[in-house]
Amino acid sequence: MAFSDRSAVRELQPADLRGILKYVPQWRGHVFIVAIDGAVIEDDNLHHLVMELAVMHNLGIRLIVTHGLGDPLRREAAEQGVQISDFRGEGPTDDATLDLAVEVAGLLTHRLMRGLTQNGLRCATPNAVRATERGMIKGVDQINSGKVDRIDRQMLRTLIDNDIVPVLSPIAFDRDGWPYRLNSDHLASALALEFQASKLIFLTLNQGLTVRGEFQLNVSVQEVRKLLDEDPSAIDEAVRSKAMHAVKTIEAGTPRAHLIDARIPDGLLTEIFSKVGIGSMIHANPYAQIRVATSSDVDSIHRLTLVGVKEESLRPRSRDELEDHVEQYRVYEIDESIIGCCRLIPLEDGQSAEIASVFVHPIYQGRNIGRSMVEYATEEARKAGLARVYALSTQTSAYFTKVLGFAETEPEEVLESLRSRTADTTRRSRVLVKHLTKSNSEKKRESETL
Repeated sequence: MAFSDRSAVRELQPADLRGILKYVPQWRGHVFIVAIDGAVIEDDNLHHLVMELAVMHNLGIRLIVTHGLGDPLRREAAEQGVQISDFRGEGPTDDATLDLAVEVAGLLTHRLMRGLTQNGLRCATPNAVRATERGMIKGVDQINSGKVDRIDRQMLRTLIDNDIVPVLSPIAFDRDGWPYRLNSDHLASALALEFQASKLIFLTLNQGLTVRGEFQLNVSVQEVRKLLDEDPSAIDEAVRSKAMHAVKTIEAGTPRAHLIDARIPDGLLTEIFSKVGIGSMIHANPYAQIRVATSSDVDSIHRLTLVGVKEESLRPRSRDELEDHVEQYRVYEIDESIIGCCRLIPLEDGQSAEIASVFVHPIYQGRNIGRSMVEYATEEARKAGLARVYALSTQTSAYFTKVLGFAETEPEEVLESLRSRTADTTRRSRVLVKHLTKSNSEKKRESETL
């Protein structure tokens, strides 16, 4: 295994900083655990990746880096004619596999540290993780496969507080000095738990988290947990271990885990310092949330609706009109930016409401955000005891009827306030209605009060 390349280090361009600097106060001083697959360290894009790590470090993010060795171990075994018992670090590690794993891990750690050093970072490989044997699992002796027994938190904290990046390999010793091979995803998770990290980041040569072949951009930890419990094979085998350890880490308190394709230049910075990102993010508390608008949101809502007017999805409305009715608006917010809105308008009969002004910024369309907002407003109306909600639509009536459960109705059958707006022949809006039903718990409460 030869690592003799001297790839040029790409210089950060001034334009790159414009999108990054506004996030600096948000993440300065936070601990990120970065887990790099062994195959990534062998990849030609490594020099770009370590530059991105250097940028993050120099912006005040505390990095703890660990790496895997699966694919390089398998390739080296084939070249040397060594029969290995397991290459992923998920099964037993026999003596021959352990010997080769120790060799490969050392080479990978060396190359990674060299790249960090070339980008002006001080780094160290501390003996900060103590291992213990995994023992027998389902009747199978795991031999030299280990698990994390103890992390020297003080040692690692001293390093990162002194601007030194710890680089941890998946080989660790027990209290007697015997080496064990650790699953690198398990190691990264243990580090995130120990430091209550703000992010756990997996860098791979895969697109990210794929479920039944489909790439997932943002997904809740509850959804991933359900898949792992009920249909684990739906998750691509190459990232299943990462998904499992991401769920464990998030459920223990780390807010977000990311799976990023390390082959994408500037992919790591894009994932961390942009609203959309390029990888998969598994999140605990809602990453994107719907809330009632406030007066401070008026300018953002107005800018958003102007985009909708240009697309002919919304009618024009003034800033004053928005300000007068801001309490009727619901906004969809991602990282403190409003990217969607809708309006819930009470109607004069006291039994109905209109869901209006539904719009999602074009960048975020196609991600069920509009659906979430309509469902949110519908549920609000139902909880308020209303009997029905209406919507007027010029372009999306099929979506309202086929997906959201609305039905088309005639204008003459609706309230005057709605009928007057359908008279606008330039828009020719269709009138849609959804009748609301009480939940079983609400029916039960009502019967108990009779």
